[in-house]
Amino acid sequence: MYPYIDIGPVHLGTFGLLLWLAAVVATVVLHKNFVRNQVDADALTVVAFVVIAGILGAKSWHELENVSELRAAMAQIVAPGWGHPLDILVDFLHWFQAGFAWFGGLVAGIGMLMWQGWEAKPGGAKKWFAAVRMLDLATPAAAIGYGVGRIGCLTSGDGDYGINTTLPWGVHMAKNALVPPTPANALVQPTPVYELLFGLALAWLLWQLGRKLRPIGWLTGLYLILSGLGRFLVEFVRINPKLYWGMSNAQMAAIGSMVVGVVVMLIAWRSAVSTTPVVEVSS
Repeated sequence: MYPYIDIGPVHLGTFGLLLWLAAVVATVVLHKNFVRNQVDADALTVVAFVVIAGILGAKSWHELENVSELRAAMAQIVAPGWGHPLDILVDFLHWFQAGFAWFGGLVAGIGMLMWQGWEAKPGGAKKWFAAVRMLDLATPAAAIGYGVGRIGCLTSGDGDYGINTTLPWGVHMAKNALVPPTPANALVQPTPVYELLFGLALAWLLWQLGRKLRPIGWLTGLYLILSGLGRFLVEFVRINPKLYWGMSNAQMAAIGSMVVGVVVMLIAWRSAVSTTPVVEVSS
């Protein structure tokens, strides 16, 4: 586990590096999906806007879950005084690098994707059908990008790891982990690795299903159901506090994701507005 990589005077956070890698992988997958579906849109632009929206959404959701802690953090950040703007900026960046809520990023990312789909009109779809069609196209990229990004949570030790364990694949957190385990030398379950493996499997499944004619929204609904299910299950071995009926905030959000996914799939089946057939194009 390496929260930071020091190259001379350069101090790099591994969470940011893995987030960048996740965006790159998602861009490649989305581009290939655009090509095989003959969609005239720039995958890099789409992913860049979604990443920015997702980061802001995930951070906002996490912080607004506990407003009192947010106020305390802001007070600490501005403690040096406005006469020391560089110190305030450094403290703000340090605060911003940890503490992100999966559901907030999902909501913000979906909203940004829908807006870009509305504007791009993929496959000749219009308005809401265009917005949802963009979601369908992005599902494999979202699944694999999320999985890769989760490894950044593990390398930074920001508290997304699992409960203490005696399993042979348990891992130690470094002494400078952003959220150390208890006790500090405990072996913990590498839950981000579980999420990476699940994300890769989900991306492969969605890619294969996308080869055939599907009603617009069907793949999006399936993604919401399966990604929500994966997050719901992994929470049982994570250190997140259990708040509602023995479940964490993330599990409640995951249940909401699955419910919405079922509704979306039912609407897709009833509307029966299909995409154009996929044309495989080698690149």
